[in-house]
Amino acid sequence: MTINGQEVYAEKGANLIDAARANGIDIPTLCYLKGISQPGCCRVCLVEIEGARNLAAACVTAVREGMRVLTNSSRVRRARRRVLELLLYEHHTECPVCPREETCELKRLAIQYGVRPARVAAKRAGRRIHDRNPFIVRDYDKCIKCRRCEVVCRDVQGVGALTAIHRGFGTVIAPAFETDLGEAACISCGQCLMACPTAAITEKEYIHEVFDVLDDPELHVVCQTAPSIQVSLGESFGLPPGTVVTGKMVAALRRMGFDRVFSTEFAADVTIMEEAHELLERLEGHGELPLISSCSPGWVKFCEYFYPEFVDNLSTCKSPQEMLGALVKSYYAEKEGLDPDKIVVVAFMPCTAKKFEAARPELVSDSRRDVDYVLTTRELAKMVRLSGIRFHELPDEDFDAPLGIATGAGVIFGAAGGVMEAAIRTAFALTEGEEMGRVEFHKVRGLQGVREAEVELKGRKLKIAVANGTRNAKRLLDRLKAGEHFDFLEIMGCPGGCIGGGGQPILPTLSKKERAAEIRQRRAEALFSIDLRRELRRSHEHPAVKKLYEEFLGRPLSPKAKKLLHTTYTRRTRFPELREEAKPAAAQAPSPMLQ
Repeated sequence: MTINGQEVYAEKGANLIDAARANGIDIPTLCYLKGISQPGCCRVCLVEIEGARNLAAACVTAVREGMRVLTNSSRVRRARRRVLELLLYEHHTECPVCPREETCELKRLAIQYGVRPARVAAKRAGRRIHDRNPFIVRDYDKCIKCRRCEVVCRDVQGVGALTAIHRGFGTVIAPAFETDLGEAACISCGQCLMACPTAAITEKEYIHEVFDVLDDPELHVVCQTAPSIQVSLGESFGLPPGTVVTGKMVAALRRMGFDRVFSTEFAADVTIMEEAHELLERLEGHGELPLISSCSPGWVKFCEYFYPEFVDNLSTCKSPQEMLGALVKSYYAEKEGLDPDKIVVVAFMPCTAKKFEAARPELVSDSRRDVDYVLTTRELAKMVRLSGIRFHELPDEDFDAPLGIATGAGVIFGAAGGVMEAAIRTAFALTEGEEMGRVEFHKVRGLQGVREAEVELKGRKLKIAVANGTRNAKRLLDRLKAGEHFDFLEIMGCPGGCIGGGGQPILPTLSKKERAAEIRQRRAEALFSIDLRRELRRSHEHPAVKKLYEEFLGRPLSPKAKKLLHTTYTRRTRFPELREEAKPAAAQAPSPMLQ
């Protein structure tokens, strides 16, 4: 076939966009996601085909032998400009203050094709914003109806919380009855946000609230950072994916004014101590098998909505984020002689579902919210810029002791398979002896949707599996329902685990599925490289964790540990009008994220 006068070859059955890209020619699009979404609705990818009267949408036009295509003729350029003008007509244009100002695909194309707001007719009146939840904001006047969010929610995550409602100019992509996402069967994973080309879906920001508490001299403000942020934050400052910026991140947080900078990795080690003992206890017949990990709040919510019959299989361990919050307001406060009511815990996470998790009524210790504010990787990058900090010029600094020290096992929590590997490392050592305690379990590593393995523990062969992305979780759970046996499952709500979370930097080439997978792979490799460089690589070897149990908790699964570090879950129905939400008791502190 011929593209712009150049003879090229393409795979039979490919569409024009992929054929052109394979030959170094770019065709713009706002709705197409290779391998995921091919709706042909944005019409930005229009091309001219010899012999055809009308322009064709390249994403839904298959190549054929002898086809002659023009992707950059004057007719094509005029049509694309007109399409972009029509999209901007419905789009609430506020680029200078828009949260997606730097990564908005619509803005990039408008600039590329010379479309200016002055050429566009008056914008539609009225802004419809849904933000009655602590995690995601929907701005319907910025939606261009590309339907990426709908396809990712339905086909990648297997949730289906979003769909097209009404027709014509009145069309909106929303939950049923245009309810807020907090009132729908939404798992708050944020993958719709990652797919959105504009700012129609954004995380609910708490940047200024956190700056306010930092300015209050009466408060002791502590922050914690998730493992995966140290290998993704650098992307917001122009560094390659997978660049480890741990030291600079810690230095930036100190300069913002946080009284202590702790690592969620410490609590990941504590989680492993509790979860490994819980696994061994369940293998003795005390609890449901398989034991299923509970570190991912998006997955937990998916289980509560779509597979409530497996709620009892969930580990009762709180996530590392919540464990660290509980320990800061109890163990740390006691050691430092601080009033827990004057401590504010801020968590920087790669995940929008963590915002939902922090607001759950179950996650309260001694009538205090475990974590007060949750901000994403993107919000952390904004805070660094707002503080006037030159990130590249910062020295490398260490986390504060004792809740900033961690083993390699705590680090790998950020990648799919990491929780499983960390738990098996400790469970193996506890049952087989230190000298036989293996460290590497490569069979559970990798970004494939589902990975399975067998491991011998206490003379018994355990069947284990790892799934990332809730659609893959669905496949695994359906096998369980059909009678297949597993002993231990790790499930992460987002593709690749936390490295692909809904709070991570927006991928500039999201339309290229391979590029997104490559970036997640680089982040995962960076985490495992940190693990390799750690002197201690198993959670039970952590001296600060040992001291925590000796001085405060007693032992794993002790009454005190269960009170502070374990939780319960809520069986939910997919239909909001029938749901009876668990209400926080009067004595429980309301989340500041909901105020």
